[in-house]
Amino acid sequence: MFTTDDALDTQAAVRRANLRRALQLVFQASGTQTRAGIARATGLTAATASSLVAELIDSRLVAEGEQAVSTGGKRATTLSIDASHHLILVLVVQPLSALVALVALDGSTLESATVTYTSGTRDRVLDETVGGVAERFAGRLLAVGVQLPGTTDGRSVLESVQLEWRDVPLAERFEAIVDAPVLLVNDVDAEAIAEAGMDESPSGYRLFLHSGGGIGAAVTLDGELAPGPRDRAGEIGHVQVVFGEAARPCRCGQRGCLESAAALGPMLGEEFTDALDVGAIRALVARADQGQIDEGARALARAVKLISALLDPIEVVIGGPATELGPRFLERVRAETDYPARGTLQVPIRYADPRVPPSAGAAQAALTAVLGVRWSPAQLRAAST
Repeated sequence: MFTTDDALDTQAAVRRANLRRALQLVFQASGTQTRAGIARATGLTAATASSLVAELIDSRLVAEGEQAVSTGGKRATTLSIDASHHLILVLVVQPLSALVALVALDGSTLESATVTYTSGTRDRVLDETVGGVAERFAGRLLAVGVQLPGTTDGRSVLESVQLEWRDVPLAERFEAIVDAPVLLVNDVDAEAIAEAGMDESPSGYRLFLHSGGGIGAAVTLDGELAPGPRDRAGEIGHVQVVFGEAARPCRCGQRGCLESAAALGPMLGEEFTDALDVGAIRALVARADQGQIDEGARALARAVKLISALLDPIEVVIGGPATELGPRFLERVRAETDYPARGTLQVPIRYADPRVPPSAGAAQAALTAVLGVRWSPAQLRAAST
């Protein structure tokens, strides 16, 4: 494999950068790309392009396919992503369960399952799960992407209220079990990465808001996550947006927090938990107090209006279980932000793309961290479980 560190302007660093460029071109046009196409797109000589492709084939990242349609000369051989060897292990960790998925290099999901545990058995079950996969697919794991609720620097869980973890070196722990690099990613960040990946040519800022048991946000710029320097970007759930008598108590001990009004518990009642399936959430929506939902829409709209005025995003995307609130909630949020604020423009607001699978964001983050490339939207959808 090749590193993504190009800090030193050396021949080796240039070679690595060109390898990533060539590999990304194959990812973008798997099955139709050719050596000549890579040479044209990169400006490299035909010999250099062929040398890069040979190394990618030797690394089992690219495979040769059929011959391309003739353009008058010798027919070129097409290149595809080699999906026969390397795998990405994805763990989507929740308090009482985890989705476990094996994603091939072309984005397709080979296996997926859900493991359950208690707070007391969680560590043991996760370690055994990772160990079992490592044993079954020894030598084939390219990376491990772990998606979880809470703040992380990619190596340690800095704080997760839901998992009751603080300063847990989870990546190091898993790397002692599996011979592959491990990347931790916040769950909302992962959703934002996957959502941005559904855009063929992402540009500008995109604001992603997750509303479920809690509320979090993430920002992408030109399709890439835009984290803060202290790994705390997007922690907006306990910012006060409701004041006076309308401010409700929040579980954090304050009043009027965004989460106290716009998380699904306050809107749908105490029966809501993140463990509910879609059918159960829709049943709660059907019998919910619309006034409470409208109050949540107003609170969320205040946060959207303020953040949008700061970022000037191309759009705002609402994801998580809140997408089950339906068109009425979305229209209320839009209506509450549709007022003249001098110097600002109305920003499009929509629900997250339902085609984005739950493992896609962590898989994409792991792929980019290891190889420096991104799947196309079609390949990202192929990660569906």
